[in-house]
Amino acid sequence: MNRSSFLKLIILQVAAMKAGNALTKLHDELTVQDMVMPALFVGHGSPMNGIENNEFSTAWERMGVAIPKPAAILVVSAHWLTRGTQITAMEKPRTIHDFGGFPRELFEVQYPAGGSPRMASKVREMLQGTNAGLDHEWGLDHGAWTILRRMYPAADIPVMQLSIDYYQPAEYHYNIGKQLAGLRKKGVLVLSSGNMIHNLGLIDFANIDKPDYGYDWAREMHLLLKEKIIAGDHRSLIDYEKLNKSVKLAIPTPDHYYPLLYTLGMQQKNEEPVFFNDKLFAGSLNMTSVIISC
Repeated sequence: MNRSSFLKLIILQVAAMKAGNALTKLHDELTVQDMVMPALFVGHGSPMNGIENNEFSTAWERMGVAIPKPAAILVVSAHWLTRGTQITAMEKPRTIHDFGGFPRELFEVQYPAGGSPRMASKVREMLQGTNAGLDHEWGLDHGAWTILRRMYPAADIPVMQLSIDYYQPAEYHYNIGKQLAGLRKKGVLVLSSGNMIHNLGLIDFANIDKPDYGYDWAREMHLLLKEKIIAGDHRSLIDYEKLNKSVKLAIPTPDHYYPLLYTLGMQQKNEEPVFFNDKLFAGSLNMTSVIISC
């Protein structure tokens, strides 16, 4: 079995939450020079996943060990919506607590990863036809740090964020993903963070602890989105509003869906998607995440 096949096996184990000591051994043996970095979409769900030990956060921890350690990380978060495309370019991005009504413990979390102004400038150069700007104000929002503090608790990898231009159509975001695909060969992990199904207004709080629970329409969309991803039908996923009637309930606004398109845009020929945290949650959300690798 070659190293690429071995990595796939380990990733499948992570998806099933069966990974063990082999992950640590793999991390020690592989470097970013051994292979192209995967493209990663993570369903981030509640900010509490950043501090709670549950099946979702545990899978993030194992994923951080399973894949080669990146030289840098670029996060596309559903929680940084702008007019125009921006890239954080500060040396020390701040930890943003962009939520309310949660325990004090969550607001006290800091993720002190450094930034990379040099890499931010390179990312901007890759975005042809996009007048991207370098931002020195934003930082790392909870769509980024809740995941990263579980994947890379040492905070020893430079992190940048790429904003989502909310005023552009779905295909714009997919095309940016295609333009950024070359980062994968430079040891950069592009981590997109959102939720494929995300309707906060219809959360079923009475069943919030019920495992893998979703309304009928959410389950329908859950299966349909996965079907299209497996088939590599990116056109249907770009034109998601035409999928079926349930899409209006599953994706009432596109902010949490758009990050998926960045990951799909980075997918290369013959690369396969592998799902993990593949569960519905609280009726109207899913935590389904996908890693795409050689």
